[in-house]
Amino acid sequence: MTAEAAKHKLRIHIDREVYESPNPTTGEALYHLGHVANHRELFREVGGDKEDEFIPRDAAVVHLKEDEHFYSQKAVTLIVNGEPHEVVETRISFEEVVKLAYPVPPTGQCIEFTVTYRNGPPENPKGTLTAGHSVRVKNRMIFDVTPTDRS
Repeated sequence: MTAEAAKHKLRIHIDREVYESPNPTTGEALYHLGHVANHRELFREVGGDKEDEFIPRDAAVVHLKEDEHFYSQKAVTLIVNGEPHEVVETRISFEEVVKLAYPVPPTGQCIEFTVTYRNGPPENPKGTLTAGHSVRVKNRMIFDVTPTDRS
């Protein structure tokens, strides 16, 4: 490493581990540096009431500050049918939300579920979740799961 490159390295934290990274860097390099699994997303911690910043896994330039913290896994609380549930994934599927709402599914010949959500992150603040799909979640996101019997 050249002296010029060394003076542009900063100490950062990814999932509570200390790393040295060139500054600026890329999202792709941060994912690689922190050994972030392919199914995880990386976030920069932001203070106050603001949303933590999503770091895309691409070549976009990321400017760092000394001792910044990033994480790829953080427990969040989802409110499903009025009940809090803690999850550690950054996305949740239709099937997972239904299972949280009804660990023992209602009985009937043709039960179908409708899942709506609100208070989501900026890219999906509210909507309907359908079978086979998933959405990105944030802390205190609200899901309403309604069963219907189509007999």
